[in-house]
Amino acid sequence: MREFFILLFNAGKSLLPIIGVIVFFQIVVFGTPLENVSSIAIGMTIVVIGIALLLQGLELGVFPIGANLSDELTRKGNLFLLLSFGFCLGFAVVIAEPALIAVAEQAQEISSGRIDAFVLRVVVAIAIGLVMMLGVLRIALGHNIIWYMSAGYAIIAFVSFFAPDEVLGLAYDSGAVTTNVVSVPLIASFGMGLAGSIKGRDALIDGFGLVAMALLAPTISLLFYGIVVYSGGEAIAVETISAAAQVVSEDEISSFALTMAVFELLAMFRDVLPIIAVVLFFQFAILRRPLARAHHVAGGFLMVICGLYAFVVGLKLGLFPIGTAMANQLIEDGRSHFFVYLFALALGFTATMAEPALIAVGKQAETAAKGRIKASIIRLMVALGVAVGIAIGAHRILSGDSMRLFVIVGFAIAQVLSLFAPRYIVSLAFDMGGVASSVISVPMIAALGIGLASNIEGRSALLDGFGLLIFASFCPAIAVMCYALAAEWKTNRIKEVE
Repeated sequence: MREFFILLFNAGKSLLPIIGVIVFFQIVVFGTPLENVSSIAIGMTIVVIGIALLLQGLELGVFPIGANLSDELTRKGNLFLLLSFGFCLGFAVVIAEPALIAVAEQAQEISSGRIDAFVLRVVVAIAIGLVMMLGVLRIALGHNIIWYMSAGYAIIAFVSFFAPDEVLGLAYDSGAVTTNVVSVPLIASFGMGLAGSIKGRDALIDGFGLVAMALLAPTISLLFYGIVVYSGGEAIAVETISAAAQVVSEDEISSFALTMAVFELLAMFRDVLPIIAVVLFFQFAILRRPLARAHHVAGGFLMVICGLYAFVVGLKLGLFPIGTAMANQLIEDGRSHFFVYLFALALGFTATMAEPALIAVGKQAETAAKGRIKASIIRLMVALGVAVGIAIGAHRILSGDSMRLFVIVGFAIAQVLSLFAPRYIVSLAFDMGGVASSVISVPMIAALGIGLASNIEGRSALLDGFGLLIFASFCPAIAVMCYALAAEWKTNRIKEVE
């Protein structure tokens, strides 16, 4: 309980900067008081409780089970088992992911039925499963992460020129939305545990990188799938069906609010169920061993589910409506674009600093680094990277420049830096994009992009509003590697002086 109250206090501190940004822009820039203050206050309180439950649950259940499974499977000495677990884990963490379901449905609407939502989900899940297998093989063989990321970046850059504009932004954003607060720590702990169990491997250098590789798989698969479905055939009208479904849903929510709340909680269990099923199958059917500290693991997963539910409910009450409304106000009345950039910087920084997954994985990285890095510094650099990335993405929407060009240049910068940065930081840096884009930053950044594109003449919410999240993926990697290079240069200068 003492640890939980500490987490509760720290979660409250993490959200204070977001509240400060909102209050400053609403009162100082827009000159209007906040509306629904009581609802916002209640929502933020629920968010704080949700973050504390999430972090406690991750420490109790998710991190130990990931490390334990990787250790036990490695002791078996069977590479096929490790590869199989990697594929099943990658498939399970994505197939029931709510954010992927939403993206798939959006892609189906944008394409007027050319893209099938269910087929797209299966394609992405299989792609992440295969990439996870590749990541496990990389750790087992001790390969440098640079060559794998180089290949992924090159494929995305090349295929982007042939992908239809209708799916380009969604494809770029898909990697960020498929990595969530449950899957990221589980994948990260599995990678670190696997590296720690193999002689000659380093948990920091070799253990990280799985999240980064999983981040690229949805983008690549969606780009290819978009090319295939747009190569011919007639579109199927689906907008009427979608509109009708939306009306029914709104009526149900207004009439049966309590029932819907229960269903949403059950949906959280459903979303995590594939992950639990894979873990239990490999633990009992393959390893044939009882689950160590089963009550702690079960309690941890239960806390994660309840925390995630509280978190989402709190965001809906407190932050989502404000994010969309403020994006609209930034463009209204001919305000200077300076305020758009300022808001993008502030939003990117504060939202990332409050990310539960970044806090949790940062602690794991600090432990694995054994004094080489500090979690607080990495967290700060990731937040700065996201802030700059969102500001650049907002500029792209305002200017109407090519999304492909910005993304390719960003990938190239990250790739060049990875060749010169200390090897111990490269895998962690690439992972930070997936860790940073999670439950807080994804919806708020997406709301900003759609809000900006919807209020600028000549922009399309569907074609220009998506794509901001890709900047929150590679810019943190750039920031972390720049920090490592600067720290190494400073250390060498001190040695020279001595």
